[in-house]
Amino acid sequence: MSRPTSDVQAFEAHATDADLDDLRARLAAARLPEAETVHRAAPGPGRWEQGVPLADLVDVVDYWRTGYDWRSFEARLNRIGQFRTTIDDLGIHFLHRRSPRADASPLIVTHGWPGSIAEFIDVVDELADPKDPDAPAFHVVVPSLPGFGYSDKPVTTGWGTEKIAAAWVELMGRLGYSEFVAHGGDWGGNITTVLGGRFPDHVVGIHTTFAEAPPGLTTDGLTEVERRWTEETRHFWRHRAAYAKQQATRPQTIGYSLVDSPVGLLAWILDKFAEWTDTEDSPFETMSRDRILDNVTLYWLTRSGASSARIYYESHNSLDPELRVDIPAAITIYPRDIEKYPRPWAQERYRRIVRWRSPERGGHFPSLEVPDYFVRDLREGLAAVLAAHR
Repeated sequence: MSRPTSDVQAFEAHATDADLDDLRARLAAARLPEAETVHRAAPGPGRWEQGVPLADLVDVVDYWRTGYDWRSFEARLNRIGQFRTTIDDLGIHFLHRRSPRADASPLIVTHGWPGSIAEFIDVVDELADPKDPDAPAFHVVVPSLPGFGYSDKPVTTGWGTEKIAAAWVELMGRLGYSEFVAHGGDWGGNITTVLGGRFPDHVVGIHTTFAEAPPGLTTDGLTEVERRWTEETRHFWRHRAAYAKQQATRPQTIGYSLVDSPVGLLAWILDKFAEWTDTEDSPFETMSRDRILDNVTLYWLTRSGASSARIYYESHNSLDPELRVDIPAAITIYPRDIEKYPRPWAQERYRRIVRWRSPERGGHFPSLEVPDYFVRDLREGLAAVLAAHR
């Protein structure tokens, strides 16, 4: 195991009262459009055909202005332990929760968009110090992607997923972890795949909810369920991915709205939490308003609407089609996720799948939607890859 370096500094989150007052004032003064023209009774996904329904947004905005407590979230971040370090001239922020267990394994967990470190604050403690003494334990590192949260915003191009993965290896080495396991979904899954494929000397195994197959594979021989997965994934990219095209081609343009208007930022993000979760109508069926607002407020206070969107400009459709992962991999495909690849396809990239699961519930944000299952599945998946590595 590498020795920790002194290049890591402790960090505490603390928004100014002026910034919080400004947020509430902007929410109070927001100009809203008229209601959508699809009038559907709740509950039902048809209500969201044109985006976030006005009544739902008004309700969340009112709570954000009058009832939501950012200071509580800040305190939780500070209790877990926050740090920053500079890699390739860019400040990287991360949570770091060391396990008290002598047998703990180092684990890096990477979020995506429109998520953040807020996705994992409810699971970090249980991963690091499980109540069950027989459950595996981990030294948990949760970095904020470049341009997200309390990480710096890149001022030049080049911070795509390949460079981020290399930075994560450097980060883990600075913390004393020369070998580690990795987990991620969304962009975090892409980065975790790059970690496993490019850095097998450091990454002993991966767990991911995103297992993008190489292009050009046939549906011959797939089961009915697997064929449906490929059709749903294709439909998503053809008909529901305008946000990705916008952020991949014009992140600066949408960024002005996301940094200037908290209501615009909320709607842009809430739309995805609604559409990508395993719910019938509203994301609040499985997640609290507080947790979603923790995530949105983090984007707002750090002014990261534009800078976070640029990861699409840097890396959209950029996963190397020739990249292969030969280290042990555990893969979990949630039924309401936006990209689902059949195991025969995934095996073309991930050559040593030691555990494959497709649970009955859950969507794109499983650590928030089904946190108990997520923790159990992540533990069991990482235990399988660690056993295969030994």
